Amino acid sequence: MSLTVGVLAIQGDVHENITSTETALKELGIEGTVVGVKTTKEISKLDGLIIPGGESTTIGQLSLVNSSLKMIKEKTEHGMPVFGICAGMIMLSKTANDRVVGKTDQPLLDLLDIKLERNSFGRQKESFEANISMSAIDIPKFNGVFIRAPSVSDVGSGVEVLATFNEKIIAVKKGNLLGVSFHPELTKDVSLHKYFIKLIKNSKN
Repeated sequence: MSLTVGVLAIQGDVHENITSTETALKELGIEGTVVGVKTTKEISKLDGLIIPGGESTTIGQLSLVNSSLKMIKEKTEHGMPVFGICAGMIMLSKTANDRVVGKTDQPLLDLLDIKLERNSFGRQKESFEANISMSAIDIPKFNGVFIRAPSVSDVGSGVEVLATFNEKIIAVKKGNLLGVSFHPELTKDVSLHKYFIKLIKNSKN
């Protein structure tokens, strides 16, 4: 069985996520193809999707224009795993507010029952790295790279908190949906990408 993993290629860390996913597949010994996707036709063929970090408002608006948001939602509701990274987690959420400007009217997928605060740890110049733990998914130590990172202020029923930092929620999971505030694709550690591939593989069984 070969997996087809897509990275939403509208804006953000697309190449880095493709490289990390290819490395993760190789380390796991799982056959698969990793592709950048934009259109509904491309998304319709996927077994799993990564929505990368970037500018969530831009990603949302452009995805809305070409109907890819609708296709992502349909595929996800039929069980396709999705990994939302930073802006990608914002896209998955039900509600997103900005720490500075308050409520935003950006397009969201409304798939994860979480309330989210954008720029929760500050702006670009306040980027930082920190060791975090995700023991619930057997990743006891991970170097998180935080760049204009959001945090989760509230979780709904069935949403599992995987990690916190400074008492803020930074990683969550519900079923086949995974969301993190930080950027795993900017480290050499592909543990999270490997975990996501296993989610995809299990969803196909």
